[in-house]
Amino acid sequence: MNEHVEAKAMRQSAEAITQREARTLNLALQGGGAHGAFTWGVLDRLLDEPKLSFEGIVATSAGAMNAAVMAYGLAEGGRSGAQAALANFWRRVSHAAASGPLQPTLFDRITGSRALEYSPAFIMLDMITRLMSPYQFNPFNFNPLRQVLEQSIDLDAIRMSRCPVKLNICATNVRTGKVKVFGNDEVSVDAIMASACLPFLFQAVEIDGEAYWDGGYMGNPAIFPLIYGCDTPDVLVVHINPIERAEVPHTASEILNRINEISFNSSLLREMRAVAFVTHLIDAASAPLPNLKRIFVHGISDDETMTSLSVSSKLNADWGALVDLRDRGRQCAELWLLENYQDIGSRSTVDISERYL
Repeated sequence: MNEHVEAKAMRQSAEAITQREARTLNLALQGGGAHGAFTWGVLDRLLDEPKLSFEGIVATSAGAMNAAVMAYGLAEGGRSGAQAALANFWRRVSHAAASGPLQPTLFDRITGSRALEYSPAFIMLDMITRLMSPYQFNPFNFNPLRQVLEQSIDLDAIRMSRCPVKLNICATNVRTGKVKVFGNDEVSVDAIMASACLPFLFQAVEIDGEAYWDGGYMGNPAIFPLIYGCDTPDVLVVHINPIERAEVPHTASEILNRINEISFNSSLLREMRAVAFVTHLIDAASAPLPNLKRIFVHGISDDETMTSLSVSSKLNADWGALVDLRDRGRQCAELWLLENYQDIGSRSTVDISERYL
């Protein structure tokens, strides 16, 4: 985004804020490792809006962590509390990563690269995960994010009635292959870790005798909890994984990454096809259809940035990289609010057929 466009957006936004009416959104947050800092930026900007409220959040993986931290912050300190909680969470993520082996090289830092392809630790990890399972190379199932989460949220605040949002965390049941959605009363650190459990890196998370992997395989994120569990018809999807890529991947890591992107987007595409079908039925009907609910779909993404980042950058929690993604998320949210705020509650701002079908 150039400086002229950004300055214009800021001026127009300042004028528009005072004229905005109260609106309510549901949020659908995708996962994507460290790229989830983009979602942090989007949420940070949305929380600046005094007349914008949130009824439900459905989220997966890094999105689930953002969602849980935001819900906790809202319950404890309102909008400013949520912003502070998100900032503290991502700083803890960066601090935890700073003491780990996955670090950008000096060359990466000099060139401003967000990739880790030249990191010896990343190269070794990439090789190990192709030959061994996490039950072999990580027998004690160490994951520094668990401690970060435990320091960043109070589960009682999320579960109690004072939590102002309906939280839905998605995970994939390893045995059945079905999506599991953990609501406010079921949310735990284990549930959030299950939602972010990549099976090539971590052992499956067991909850009540069932094993779970990353929710992205069956819902990145699932939309149906918002359709059936919330009154608000508006769903804002914060995209992390590009739906389309112009170039065909050639390296092994690029191919694996694209397979994951296609897999993680597939459930969302299926649900959007169902939303489009229901919308068509409602529009074509000569009388109201009481059993069908119209959904307004919105989306915030930065595909240009996300397609330019390598797969290894999803493991790069260097503070500079996280802040850059946060700032991009704030900018994209700023433009989206400027162009679409008045349409919340009245129409979709995404062409579902063009974007998803």
